[in-house]
Amino acid sequence: MSETSTTAETGGDAGAAGAHLVVIGADATGMAAASQARRHLDARALRITVFEAGAHASYSACGIPYWVGGLVDSREDLIARTPAEHRARDIDLRLHTRVVEIDVPGRRVRTRAGDTGAESWTCYDKLVIATGARPIRPDLPGIDAEGVYGVQTLDDGEALIAGLERTEGRRAVVVGAGYIGVEMAEALVQRGFLVRVLHRGAAPMTTLDPDMGGKVAEAMRGIGIEVVCGAEAVAVRTGPDGRVRAVATADGDEYPADVVVLGLGVRPDTDLARAAGLPLGESGGLLTDLSMRVRGHTDIWAGGDCVEVRDLVTGRDRHIPLGTHANKHGQVIGAVVAGGYATFPGVVGTAVSKICALEVARTGLLEQDAHAAGLQFVTVTIESTSRAGYYPDAAPMTVKMLAERHTGRLLGVQIVGREGAAKRVDVAAVALTAGMTVEQMTALDLGYAPPFSPVWDPVLVAARKAVRAVRERG
Repeated sequence: MSETSTTAETGGDAGAAGAHLVVIGADATGMAAASQARRHLDARALRITVFEAGAHASYSACGIPYWVGGLVDSREDLIARTPAEHRARDIDLRLHTRVVEIDVPGRRVRTRAGDTGAESWTCYDKLVIATGARPIRPDLPGIDAEGVYGVQTLDDGEALIAGLERTEGRRAVVVGAGYIGVEMAEALVQRGFLVRVLHRGAAPMTTLDPDMGGKVAEAMRGIGIEVVCGAEAVAVRTGPDGRVRAVATADGDEYPADVVVLGLGVRPDTDLARAAGLPLGESGGLLTDLSMRVRGHTDIWAGGDCVEVRDLVTGRDRHIPLGTHANKHGQVIGAVVAGGYATFPGVVGTAVSKICALEVARTGLLEQDAHAAGLQFVTVTIESTSRAGYYPDAAPMTVKMLAERHTGRLLGVQIVGREGAAKRVDVAAVALTAGMTVEQMTALDLGYAPPFSPVWDPVLVAARKAVRAVRERG
C-alpha cells in the first residue's frame, strides 16, 4: 500500500501552508464544506481531497422521487455542480473511491478504489466526515432479493428507474410510510404501477401525529394508493427466479409484488466513525459542538445526515436528516476549517412535503415528543382556508398546535391542506426559534389580502385557540 504524505500541522491553524483537508462524502455537506473552504483559501494554503464511494457529487437527493415519477426529466437536472466544475476550482474530487478506515491517531484514511480494489492511505491535517445516511434495510428473509430497492442516493435512484423499466408486472409494494415512502408511492402511481403501502403504524407519516397522518392516508387513497396500516412486514417472498413476488406481514397476509421499495426511513451512516472510536449519540449519529467539530477532536468535523443536532425546543440531541441542515453544516465547517468563525446552533425540526395535491408541514414537537421530554402541554386543532372564504379557489386547511401548559410556550405546529398550506409553517418555525408564547404569536403582524389569507391567518387562529386552552387548563 502507498501513503500520500502531507505537510505537518502547525499551531492548529487550518490555513497553515500546505495543510491538507480530506473530506469523506461528496454530497451536500461534503462539497459545501470543500467549496466554502476553497472560497477562503487557495490551493497553496489548503489542499482539498474529497473521496466519494458513488458516481455522483453535489446533487439533490430530495428530488429523486420526482425524477422517478417523471416530473424531473433527467439525472442531470438534479446535479447542482459537476465533478469537472469542482476540479476546476482545485478540489481533488475522487469518485468511485470508498474510505474503509479512519486512523485517528495516525491522522490518515484508508481508501479502496472501486474499479481495481486497490487500497492506499492518505494523510490529513483536517478531516470532514460527511457520510450521510443509508436507508433502513431490516434483516428480513428475502430483503436482498432482486426487485427490492432502497432509495437514498442518486445511484439508488438510477438503479430503481432501471429496475422499473425491466419489470414486466405492474404491482408495487412500498414498505413504510415516512416521507420517502409516501413520495415514492406517488411516484410509482405516476409510472403506472398499482401501489400498496404497508405501514406498521396507525397512520402514514410518522412525522405527524396520527390524527393528522390520517388526512394524508385519505389523500393517498384518493389517487388509488392502497394504504394498509398496522401491517408489519416480516419477509419478502421470492419466486424460483430469485425475484421478489410478495411481501408477508406479521398477521399472516401476503401482498403480491413485482417491485418493492423500502420507505422505512434512514439511519446515520457512521460505521467508519464507530470503528474509529468517535463519539456517537443515541441514534448512532456523530456528536459535534456548535462549530460542527466532532466532540473531543479539534481537527475532525462532521455534518449532514450522519450527525445528531441540537433540538432547540427540548435541548436534546436528535437525528433529523434534511438537506437544508446538511448544506448549512457544510457552510459552517468550510468557514471554520479555513480559519474563520461560524456556528450551527440547532434546529426546530421543520419539514414540508407534497403528497398528491396535499401539502404537509410540521415544525417542533409532536405529542409523543412532548411526552418523551416530560412536558405538560395542551393541543388545539382548527379548520380554516388558504384564502378568504369568498375568494375563488380558497382551499381547506387544518392546523394543529401544541403549547406548554403552564407557560404558553409554543412547542409545535402541524399543517395539512391544499395549495398555500405548507409554507405557513415557516411562521411557526420562527416563533419556535425565538421561544415565543402562543399569546405573543397572536400579535404577529402577518401579511393579509383575500387572495393570500383570511383576515386572521390560520396559524394565528390556532394560536388564539391555544391561548384559550392554556388559560383554561394551565
